[in-house]
Amino acid sequence: MSYKSRNDQELADLLKSDDKLAYAEIYNRYHASLYIHAYKRLQLREECKDLVHELFTTLWHKREEITFKTSLSAYLYTSVRNKIFDLLAKQKLKTSYTQSIQSFAESGVVTTDYLARQNQLTALIDQEIANLPPRTRQIFELSRKRFLSHQEIAKELNLSEQSVKSAVNGALRILRIKFGSMLFLSL
Repeated sequence: MSYKSRNDQELADLLKSDDKLAYAEIYNRYHASLYIHAYKRLQLREECKDLVHELFTTLWHKREEITFKTSLSAYLYTSVRNKIFDLLAKQKLKTSYTQSIQSFAESGVVTTDYLARQNQLTALIDQEIANLPPRTRQIFELSRKRFLSHQEIAKELNLSEQSVKSAVNGALRILRIKFGSMLFLSL
């Protein structure tokens, strides 16, 4: 039986049993419509692409844990909606934080909620760092939190300096996509 002719429930069951072709069919069946769904709400192409890509990555990585309470399509659309809400909340926080910094720069006076905003942004950044692949996260934290050089990290983890450099650059690229230039004010 062709994967195209299978219904969503069959594909979901096959996905849970590590069937890559079932995953590919789910992706092919829903990718474009999920992107359009997200784009109608956000009007931001790159963010929508990232959002849908992140959804499918999570779907594959958590395929054995996911419970489809109603249907596969309902799960996917609800997940996109939730990711949109998360993105909008992060954007609102970034905007608020940017305005606070701009106000401080213009007046030289710290607003009362500056520390709260800084703590919120730090928590968001820490959350995104925690979502990095384990080895990349370990290298990034050694670089940015313990302030070790690439050479010191390579020696400590028994890696090449180039591997360390690539991991740090990859982590920064991921975080830059998530937070833009705001990230570098706090790192």
